[in-house]
Amino acid sequence: MAGFRALAEQVRNPRLVTVRRRTALRKCLERFAPYGHRATWHHLCTRAGFALQDRDPDPARLVAALAELEEARALWLAYEEEFAARRRREKHHGIRQPSALDAWHRRTWGGYDIVPCASPQRHPAAHLSEVLRRMIAAMEAGRPRRDCPVCGGTRFAWVPGPDGCPAVGPACRECGVLAPASVLTPEALHTAAGMPGAQAAAAA
Repeated sequence: MAGFRALAEQVRNPRLVTVRRRTALRKCLERFAPYGHRATWHHLCTRAGFALQDRDPDPARLVAALAELEEARALWLAYEEEFAARRRREKHHGIRQPSALDAWHRRTWGGYDIVPCASPQRHPAAHLSEVLRRMIAAMEAGRPRRDCPVCGGTRFAWVPGPDGCPAVGPACRECGVLAPASVLTPEALHTAAGMPGAQAAAAA
């Protein structure tokens, strides 16, 4: 199975037919998809200017989408290295109690669903790398906040899980991201609980 770099080379390879280069870009999202597969694909298509179902988009647009994805991936890999080094230092000093940051990092290990979205069609408009920087900074600050760590919005809607499963969490009604509960104040969580439903988060 090809890795991310090998797939990226296929996306850039002018000797390959466009449909194969597009498929390679989609497969890159199986290795790194900050918003989840569908939402990340929608974001890249929107930003690069080609339709989701376009089987023969302009190759230059595919390369532009790949460049944004690679920039975000490089930032995330650097963060993971820094995180691992910090945990080694903490364990060396006897600090083994997991924190909210540790729990978040375990859930996002590998670069999938780092900043999940309530709807595949609703996601932040900023570059992926900038969104990741904002979320990482908010998690590392360790201070609960009343606003969205990505866009600063203050309206949230609680997104329920599938039948019989726990609720997914609070979704920002401005940019659509599901904020980790640990990054929000009890007041913000209480407000989100009073505004249930993924439709509210997706349609706001």
